[in-house]
Amino acid sequence: MIVVPVKEGENIEKALKKFKRKFEKTGVVKELRRRQQYDKPSVLKRLKMERAIYVQKMHQTEE
Repeated sequence: MIVVPVKEGENIEKALKKFKRKFEKTGVVKELRRRQQYDKPSVLKRLKMERAIYVQKMHQTEE
């Protein structure tokens, strides 16, 4: 359960922003989306490899 302390006289929009930030940090939505679809381990391995290659190329271009 997420608790957002609201000071007296604080803007409700500011409190809502705090709540959204805390909610995103928990990763609930990200986990839910990840669980909606099953990905085979071979597909995950391939995606991980592609990402590693991409990151490596980006680091090489910076140098």
